[in-house]
Amino acid sequence: MVKGPMPARLQPQPALPDAPCLPTPVGGLFASGVHYYPVRVYFEDTDAGGVVYHANYLRFMERARSDMLRLAGIDQRGNLEGGEGVYAVADLSIAYRRPGRLDDDLMVKSTVQSIGAATCTIHQSVLRGEETLTEGAVTVAFLSPQGRPRRQPRPWIDIFTRLSQGEDLRI
Repeated sequence: MVKGPMPARLQPQPALPDAPCLPTPVGGLFASGVHYYPVRVYFEDTDAGGVVYHANYLRFMERARSDMLRLAGIDQRGNLEGGEGVYAVADLSIAYRRPGRLDDDLMVKSTVQSIGAATCTIHQSVLRGEETLTEGAVTVAFLSPQGRPRRQPRPWIDIFTRLSQGEDLRI
């Protein structure tokens, strides 16, 4: 379990006083160290033929990774604002297997593949049911405010290690 309280900006926000009670945006969930993030394909995600435009798979995967880190208690914004550093994509590989289509319900599955002093590689698959549409691996590097690689915060390495070992995190 991550120690300490979750920063206020990462906690669900109360609804406006005159607004109906609405759920907060979905951040996905962890099961056996794997993060699952649901995505629905909207018209804006497709080309004229109703097929998901290839670059939008990267958007789906980025949202899933960002929410995976958030749900794990990794406060990227706090580190950025505190002048500690930020993650940047250092390497990306992606393979397209089958097309997604308008109104499909998809699932982005993310697993920590490897951890280095300044890097983390996350494998991601975009699924429709049990069918793999796209899969890829993204290596992110932790950079100083000056843009140079630096060691990730030790608690973050510990979180990635626990996830890579299949541990469920409960924040």
